[in-house]
Amino acid sequence: MIAGTWLGGRGPGRLAVGLSTLVVLYYFIPPLRSWNVKLRDIPFFLTFVLCQVVSSWLIAWKKETEDALRRARDELETKVQERTAELKSTNEALVNQIAEQKRTEEALQITRTELARVVRITTIGELTASIAHEVNQPLAAVVANADACVAWLSRQNPDLTEARAAAERAAQGATRASEVIVRIRSLISKATPEKTRVDINKVIEETAALAEGQASRNSVSLILELSPDLPPVFGDGIQLQQVILNLVINGIEAMTSVNDPSRRMIIRSRQEYPSQLHISVEDFGIGVSPEVMTKLFEPFFTTRSQGIGMGLPISRSIIEAHGGKLWAESNGTGSIFQFTLPIGVATK
Repeated sequence: MIAGTWLGGRGPGRLAVGLSTLVVLYYFIPPLRSWNVKLRDIPFFLTFVLCQVVSSWLIAWKKETEDALRRARDELETKVQERTAELKSTNEALVNQIAEQKRTEEALQITRTELARVVRITTIGELTASIAHEVNQPLAAVVANADACVAWLSRQNPDLTEARAAAERAAQGATRASEVIVRIRSLISKATPEKTRVDINKVIEETAALAEGQASRNSVSLILELSPDLPPVFGDGIQLQQVILNLVINGIEAMTSVNDPSRRMIIRSRQEYPSQLHISVEDFGIGVSPEVMTKLFEPFFTTRSQGIGMGLPISRSIIEAHGGKLWAESNGTGSIFQFTLPIGVATK
């Protein structure tokens, strides 16, 4: 009975119970070899039958439970294998996506760098007359001092002291012209940005020197209010010069339509908090309307007829890459573009 129930299930188990009951009734319950049951043997016979039925039921239940557990385990293993395969496939897709995103970010960074360089070159183009003035002035001084040196030496009694002084002034003029050329070449170069400790006041002064010619042609006075002894910032000097130059050129353009003869632009630097510097470029032009202010830093949005609309977005991305913040305000009589930079801290 036990083997039949375990191997065959409930049906064969019930058959085994019935057969074993008949065998016991016929062979083991007196009178033997008879189907009759005496009254005194009925409890024993019923107990035997009940035990057979309960045992068969328990064995069948245990067998079905083990089979169900085995099936559940097999199904679980199958699902785990399927899920593992899905997770492996998903992980591979995610790895590929991350690699593709990294390649895209690298390509975007290259494009952003190239576009920033285009903006720099465009700005340099606008400053052509200023650059010519900046270079011609020291070259003219070189020529004048060289002529003076020759004149002092050509006298009947050469004045060596004056000749030496004139030669030294000529050398200084040539050095100044060389520095102007170096600044211009660094602005339009394709070199990889390199962050070092930068004296922001020196960057502002060099930028003002580049923009001085264009400011003069538009009757704009550049006023520098720079706090002395500012701590250095950690960044790329060329990129920071590009930002300031772009803000200065925008301010000069904004004042071209103003009839006030005393046009002026104020560039300020100060230490706002122990950990950051604050730089502002204030013009006294037409200001910025609230509608334009909301779009001011959007790519390709420009209020200039010859602008490409990328100067301010790139400037903001440069400042944010340095760990700072760039924003604009309108004060009713003009605009103030200002940004912050962390002091001497390397940013990712």
